[in-house]
Amino acid sequence: MTRPHPATNATRFTVGVAVMAWLLAYVAALPLQGALIAVTGHSGEKSDQWPISMTVFSIFCLWIPFVVALMVVSRRWGQGRFVNDYKVRARWIDLAGLPLGVACQLLLVPAIYWPLQQIWSDAFSSDDIEQRARDLWEKANGGWIIVLIIVAALGAPLIEELIYRGLILQALQSRLNDWVALLISSAWFALIHLKPVELPGLFAFALVLGICFQRTGRLGMAIFAHIGFNAAGLLLVSQ
Repeated sequence: MTRPHPATNATRFTVGVAVMAWLLAYVAALPLQGALIAVTGHSGEKSDQWPISMTVFSIFCLWIPFVVALMVVSRRWGQGRFVNDYKVRARWIDLAGLPLGVACQLLLVPAIYWPLQQIWSDAFSSDDIEQRARDLWEKANGGWIIVLIIVAALGAPLIEELIYRGLILQALQSRLNDWVALLISSAWFALIHLKPVELPGLFAFALVLGICFQRTGRLGMAIFAHIGFNAAGLLLVSQ
């Protein structure tokens, strides 16, 4: 039995279920992405050499198994109501997440990196930190700019909040102390982006997202904060 959680009204799926769902979804995404690479003729290329269309379709190959996994967990171990199980709710106050996310991008992240840059200037250069977003923006042109904005500023926040706050954090805090659950889920979120230079900023931002979820008991504010953060990041690299 999982313990009741005052903020999120308890989840019925356990840590083991959440971890297994995440792992199976991640593993399932690999052959999908492999098939896409083979069909499009980009075998042997690094991901930073892909055109923007290939990058977008690769992201969809990652998202699809996770959405399926979330649906299966909801039906098999939850209440069978996707919105209720993952607390996909919002109130007007949750719109405060938008400026919060922008502030995290413009103030929190630079504050996190400033001391690191003073000590390890080469390892934490601004160019390296922004490289992923800048590469995506520079590859996009025409209608693909709109697609990139939709995927990065709307799609990614929704999918990632469902996974890392709605599923992972909610399951962890059903068994662990809230702060321990927050730290683990935030580290998980940062590490899965697979770029060490981004880890400090993403970890700090994930803490903010997790606190939004824990304090409100719903995903609304965290999703809006994530949207503001990603949108501000794209705006910065577009200059």
